[in-house]
Amino acid sequence: MSSITRTPKNSGATTKGITTEQWGILPDGRQVSLFTIDTGCGLRTRITNYGAIIVSVETPDKNGTLADVALGFDNLDGYLHDTAGTYFGAIVGRVANRIANGCFTLDGKSYELAKNNTPAGIPCALHGGTTGFDKVLWDATPSTSPDKSRSELRLHYHSTSGEEGYPGNLDVTLTYVLYEKTLRLNFEATTDAPTPINISQHSYFNLAGAGVGNILGHRLLLAASRFTPVNAGLIPDGRLLPVKGTPLDFLQPHTIGDRINSPYEQITFGGGYDHNWVLDGTPGILHLAANVFEPQSGRGLEIHTTEPGIQFYSGNFLNGVKGKNGKTYNYRCGFALETQHFPDSPNKPSFPSVILRPGETFKSNTEFRFYAR
Repeated sequence: MSSITRTPKNSGATTKGITTEQWGILPDGRQVSLFTIDTGCGLRTRITNYGAIIVSVETPDKNGTLADVALGFDNLDGYLHDTAGTYFGAIVGRVANRIANGCFTLDGKSYELAKNNTPAGIPCALHGGTTGFDKVLWDATPSTSPDKSRSELRLHYHSTSGEEGYPGNLDVTLTYVLYEKTLRLNFEATTDAPTPINISQHSYFNLAGAGVGNILGHRLLLAASRFTPVNAGLIPDGRLLPVKGTPLDFLQPHTIGDRINSPYEQITFGGGYDHNWVLDGTPGILHLAANVFEPQSGRGLEIHTTEPGIQFYSGNFLNGVKGKNGKTYNYRCGFALETQHFPDSPNKPSFPSVILRPGETFKSNTEFRFYAR
């Protein structure tokens, strides 16, 4: 069991810049920290170096009232004993999303991974394995600009060769950057042997407030003309199909609930939305991926990324999860928009490559831009 240091009421959470506190102790005795970052422009977040997890995001509504819009747990124990497997707020990797049959071949050698997910009874590897990047302690270095207009939390993790079955020693650096009403994620990684890498951020949002009803009335735009269709095990079949004429067409804003119960086969397979969209922007260059707006609060979230894809998940498997502040997170009460390369890319040569080789540097950037109107 971990011991918990609870957040004191005068912890400095309203101080512009970064404050640091002890948040708990892991079973092996290592200390976990919690960082509160306030931009002074209406955006405040708490991030822990356990799993590089975004614990909360507070942003104002159209009347200036702050609310936490990120689903999660009150304390470290909640994340350590997340039996529902939510991945609330975490960084997922070494390879995010699903890998068919928990295996892949690289340069003629086969690699076996943990089969930790079984959609429709079909096993696969999910989000890096049994102990992925969401369950490790990252080294953390906070910093703030002299005028406190920009704060950064630099997190580093060294993933050893063979960890969760992946080859190569991998050094990963994630920098969370907060300024004005933007939360930016900068990823970099290097390796000493060829290895797949596909890292993503797995926050769930409800722009009405975490635990306030469902997300079916949120209006969603996805800047994607195509998607990667899946089989019953939620593994892409290798095709890129147009969204036009399907319930996956969000090129113009639709409420999430408009077509979520459609008999369309892809919706049936996912129990709602749990698919990868192929973004229209140029990979490697920051481009629009998604825009979500909640009309009652007036809160919105615009996502820009350098990644080629985005996974939209509509909280189809949430079922009575006990979350922050006594709230219960039920069916479809949060959505995730995970910028990424495509699922099962190590087994799909036609997809953009996720293979990182020695001498190369993996780079990825995503911005969450919050607004109210």
